[in-house]
Amino acid sequence: MKRIVSGIKPTGSLTLGNYLGAIKQFVKLQKERKNDEFFLFIADLHAITTRQVPHELRKRTLDVAAMYLACGLDKERTTLFIQSEIHEHAELGYILQSNVYMGELERMTQYKDKNDKNDTSITSSLFTYPALMAADILLYDADYVPVGDDQKQHLELTRDIAARFNNYYSNFFKVPEPLIPEVGARIMDLQNPDKKMSKSENNPKGYITLFDDEKTITKKIKSAKTDSLGVINYDPVNQKGLANLINIFASVTDLSINEIVNKYKNVGYKIFKEDLAKKLVDVLIPIQEKYHEIIKSNELHEILNKGREIANRYANLKMKKCKRKVGLGRK
Repeated sequence: MKRIVSGIKPTGSLTLGNYLGAIKQFVKLQKERKNDEFFLFIADLHAITTRQVPHELRKRTLDVAAMYLACGLDKERTTLFIQSEIHEHAELGYILQSNVYMGELERMTQYKDKNDKNDTSITSSLFTYPALMAADILLYDADYVPVGDDQKQHLELTRDIAARFNNYYSNFFKVPEPLIPEVGARIMDLQNPDKKMSKSENNPKGYITLFDDEKTITKKIKSAKTDSLGVINYDPVNQKGLANLINIFASVTDLSINEIVNKYKNVGYKIFKEDLAKKLVDVLIPIQEKYHEIIKSNELHEILNKGREIANRYANLKMKKCKRKVGLGRK
C-alpha cells in the first residue's frame, strides 16, 4: 500500500482550475489506485503568509473541505483534516528550516516573483513556507504527491531537504515521488491565457468559480479569448486561448484532445464554446447542490474530527522520532 498526500490552500473561492487541476485529479487517483491510502489537508497555515480576514479564512477552510467531498472524494479512504489542527506541521517546518539554504528559498517562484517586483510587504513566512510545505509531506511518509506543472519546483525542494536530512541524520524521511496528471494540470486565465487561472486576477471574466451559476458560467465561456483564425486546432503557441479551452473541454469530459479537435474542426468557435459551457454546467451545478447539502450538515465536522485524530496519531509519532534524531529534548 502506498500513501498519497496532498493539500490545498483556502485562499479565495475555488476556481475551475482548482477543480480540474487538483480536486478532480485527486478523486480520479482514488478510483485508479484502489489499494492506496490518501491524506488530504486544508493548508490554512499557508494561507496566512499573506494577511487574511479571520472569519473569511475559517469559512473558506470549511468550504474547501465540503467542496472536495461534493466532488466525489472517497471519505472512507481519505484522511481529511485541517493543517493548523496538527501542531506538528509547524514544529517540523521549523526543524526543516535548518536543513534548507537561503539560496534555495530565494529561487522559489512565489517569493522570487514578489521580490522581483520590489514588493515591500513580503513576510518572512512567505520566504520560508517551502520548509513548512516539506513538513506537510514528510510528516506522513508520503510515497507520492499529486502536483501540477507549476508545483514541481516545490516538490523537488522537498526531495532535496529529505535527502539532505537523511544523509546527515541517517535514513529517516521517505523521499516522495510526483504524480502529474496528463491533462488539466494547468488551466489558464480565460482572458489572459499566459497566466494561470486564479481568482487573484483583477478581471472576473478570466476565471470560473465552483460557485458560479449557469448564466455566469455560460457568459464567461462565450467571452473567453480565442483568436481571429476561426479554425479549431490545438496550437498552444499560436492559439493559446483556444488551446486552453480545449484543455478544459478534455479535462471536464475525459475526451482526448484529438477527439475534440476532430469533432469541432469544421465548425466555428461559437458552437464549440456553447458545447463547452453546457458541459461545464452539467458538471458544476450538481456539485454545487451536493456542496450545499454537506456544508449544512454535521457530517463535515464528523469527517474532519476523525481526520484530525488519525493525522495526529501519525504526526505525533513521527515528531517524537524526529526530535530524537536531531537531539531535541532530554532523552
